[in-house]
Amino acid sequence: MKRFHLCGMGNAIVDLFVEVPELEFERLGFERGTMRLVDFAEQQNILALFAESDPRLVSGGSVANSTIAFAQLGGKAAYIGCVGDDKYGFHYQSEFERLAIAMGNPVVVNQPTGTCAAIITPDAERTMRTCLGVAAHLSGEHVKQDRELIEQSAWLFVEGYLLSNNEPGQEAVREAVAIAKVGGTKVALTCSDAFIVHVFGAALHETLAQTDLFFCNASEACAVANAPDAATAFEKMKTIVPNVVVTDGPDGAYIRWHGEEFHVPAFPCTPKDLTGAGDMFAGAFLYGVTHGLAADAAARAANFLAMRVITQVGARLHTGVVADWKSAVAG
Repeated sequence: MKRFHLCGMGNAIVDLFVEVPELEFERLGFERGTMRLVDFAEQQNILALFAESDPRLVSGGSVANSTIAFAQLGGKAAYIGCVGDDKYGFHYQSEFERLAIAMGNPVVVNQPTGTCAAIITPDAERTMRTCLGVAAHLSGEHVKQDRELIEQSAWLFVEGYLLSNNEPGQEAVREAVAIAKVGGTKVALTCSDAFIVHVFGAALHETLAQTDLFFCNASEACAVANAPDAATAFEKMKTIVPNVVVTDGPDGAYIRWHGEEFHVPAFPCTPKDLTGAGDMFAGAFLYGVTHGLAADAAARAANFLAMRVITQVGARLHTGVVADWKSAVAG
């Protein structure tokens, strides 16, 4: 019997949420809805602009959000990622401790924790400026130090963004997958962004060849499968990976699980912050299938929680997660 149901691995980022009016956003000159990587100095300048707004701090990163959702639902979870020895790193560790998520040895001294300035506009779009900081230093050596977290987990869930960290990140993914394969731990992978396919396609496909379950949205699926739409991409994906989830926003999600295929509709809503639905879906779906729920029921409940996420600001829910899950499962 393994100690954990899930071990997530990804870029450990502290999100700083700030809601701004339209005129203030226009003055920034940022392209709406984009995510851009910036260096430490530029990020400090951006954060200084919003210092008086008292941004809300939330520990995150794509797979971290999924892992948190998994733990909130009652799953036993671990996480591998790097943080610095600064106030953001302390916040990250403290929050994971409160959530009872095992983190191993995440701290790298004299390095800044990764941060994401998440700027929310009245149209519910989130424009992000991210400084990876020490998160980009996650390497094979870090993974080896925390290999027990993988060995003691039923599933390893890998963040595709790690592949964009060039050799350190790709080495970390290779090492983690190798440990998982030896220890009988199943591997799940999230694409993270279509640019991973376009720029780091070779590393992605290398990982996919050893992946048991792949999460992607419609644009990512089309890029991976070289297809014109989500339904066609989903069909072509059966030759690439055995189990796959393709989320398609308001058009629901396509699921292939142990040879069965189905589509689950989305729950209509008025969104407030469009980011985070995919992270929630992945964490909730993994919780469902690791706790005896049929994959179609897990997908419907995951869609419900994803809807709940985008009707509030932030990539995860802070209250009512278990109650919402139970309600969705009961149907």
